[in-house]
Amino acid sequence: MNMKWTKPFAEIGKDDAAIAGGKGASLGEMTQAGIPVPPGFVVVSGAFDHFIEASGLEADISEILGTVDTVDPAKTETVENASKKIQSLILDEGTPIPHAIVEETLASFKLLDTTFVAVRSSATAEDGASAAWAGQLDTYLNTTEKTLIENMKRCWASLYTPRAIFYRFEKGMMKFDVSVAVVVQKMVASDTSGIAFSVHPVTEDRNQMIIEGAWGLGEAVVSGQITPDSYVVTKKPLAIIDKSIAEQDKGLFRKEGGGNEWKDLPHESGGTQKLSDEQIMNLSRAVLTIEKHYGFPVDVEWGVEKEKIYILQSRPITTLKTYTPEMGVVTILKGMG
Repeated sequence: MNMKWTKPFAEIGKDDAAIAGGKGASLGEMTQAGIPVPPGFVVVSGAFDHFIEASGLEADISEILGTVDTVDPAKTETVENASKKIQSLILDEGTPIPHAIVEETLASFKLLDTTFVAVRSSATAEDGASAAWAGQLDTYLNTTEKTLIENMKRCWASLYTPRAIFYRFEKGMMKFDVSVAVVVQKMVASDTSGIAFSVHPVTEDRNQMIIEGAWGLGEAVVSGQITPDSYVVTKKPLAIIDKSIAEQDKGLFRKEGGGNEWKDLPHESGGTQKLSDEQIMNLSRAVLTIEKHYGFPVDVEWGVEKEKIYILQSRPITTLKTYTPEMGVVTILKGMG
């Protein structure tokens, strides 16, 4: 099959954000750099564009967005009404996805040879310079073949959540073409997971990294639903200088048959260190490799399954006060989004 609507990570790099979105471009770039990223593919943004065109929804969406109060988009009712109408049009069973896109997406899924995948929205925007879409769009963990196409459509619809629409107005992006790719990635059934910052995000000490980890899937850490362990690591010399061990009484884990569920943790494991010192050091080396590859500070999502560390996502840290345009922030964001 000639693949037109999907691309494996191995064929994507940091300059492909226009077709793969920020997440997809980053995962492809890291895959090509030999960083341990779970395999996957991207349903390119052209697939979403083709779906909108084939369904005749373009004019309807444009008209509905025109009803948002542009003087004061904080008037949430106009944003919420527009969101509800547009998402309803996209998700309607009477608005089918073109057969060729469905067929190719399922064929690419089969090549991953796995039961469960993570399905993530990956936005693209022509003005990507100031548009960090991280956290604006939806993610569906532990998706199966049965729910893959439905969740892909949900990712497309998430381009028009109230939050995403408001964000477009806030950033002055209504006149820019914004599209969305979908990342489909082999799911890591994380025993432990979390996030890492290659520069201390509070003190901005560039010789210190912070690693945060918890039992179960990292979404619980990213969303702030549980308090993770926190480890401070110096880069030179590479050493653990501080540990803060959190009590954890529940975790988010894969549900049998797909999806996720909260599970209570035994008391004896809740207050123990979530990563061993050896794992902290190995993860630190991986984060340093990513930072060196990109040439700027990174925020990394990671997971550990059966003692193996996987990098699930990476993006630039854009909150550092010491960032200046001369450091290439505009270029960074354009590539990462």
